[in-house]
Amino acid sequence: MAVEHHIGIVGAGRMGLAMLKHLIAKGYRVTVCDISQDQIEAARKAGADAVATPAELGGLCSFVIIGVGFDAEVEAVITGPAGLLETMRPGGIIAISSTVAPETAQRMDGAARAKGIDIYDAPIARGRWAADNGTLLALVGGKADVVARAEPIYRCFCSDIEHLGEVGHGQVGKTMNNMMLWVTACGLIEAGRLAEKTGIELPKLRRALQMSSGQSAALEDWDGITFTWALKDMQIVMDMADAYGLSMPLSGAIKETVKEARRVKASNPPDWTGKPASRQWPTRRRGDGAEAASSRAARSFLMSAPQLQRLK
Repeated sequence: MAVEHHIGIVGAGRMGLAMLKHLIAKGYRVTVCDISQDQIEAARKAGADAVATPAELGGLCSFVIIGVGFDAEVEAVITGPAGLLETMRPGGIIAISSTVAPETAQRMDGAARAKGIDIYDAPIARGRWAADNGTLLALVGGKADVVARAEPIYRCFCSDIEHLGEVGHGQVGKTMNNMMLWVTACGLIEAGRLAEKTGIELPKLRRALQMSSGQSAALEDWDGITFTWALKDMQIVMDMADAYGLSMPLSGAIKETVKEARRVKASNPPDWTGKPASRQWPTRRRGDGAEAASSRAARSFLMSAPQLQRLK
């Protein structure tokens, strides 16, 4: 058992709920924070406790995992009113498993270090089924001692943990992963449309491509691709390119293409798998990463104190 025996999670949605189940199964006590009462009830049924604000969570836990949707929400959970830094004690660790800009993770690290708290930059990959199976990949940035303290906790739901460097480098790794995913997924829409015109059966072509240099995770997991978070991911890519003064025309084109790709994938995508519509995974409003744990959780923390009171 790690020293951090009481774990907090902000966001108890699809990913967060799976993660907390693994933690509880390994003997950890878990407390969650989420604006959705349904998710709170699901977490309680799984054996977790619940509180109303990140500040309450920070007062209870020395290790808190954040899995919300957007940079502003991560910042609100950590530094905003009723945020973690209001109550968390020195020596604690805040794990950012949302996908955010590297600069956001670094800025949160600066704010946390001023309070004697460390950031574990740990966005996760491989999606919801890997969360269920405990086979997620964590792309990690942080100090060696922080990574070592966090590892027993993340091993509860991650089969692989890759330490890429300092805080921010975990987010760099996730951003590059997502960039390549959306480049490939957009290519699959165009390749599928072109191939369909020839009369070839796409499922047969897919099997052949998966044995060739055309192999990809996006093609393997085609029915699960939704483009829900693609625009956000590509915006991070382009913001980084602008900051470094890099010309990235392909990435710029993909950023625009994913807008239409989301509509195409939800309505009339190339039929790469040949599955009836009823057997394909439904289009979701949440993503495959930890942000799917519920961005709604953090949106409540962007509200005023009186609004929060009305929600309690």
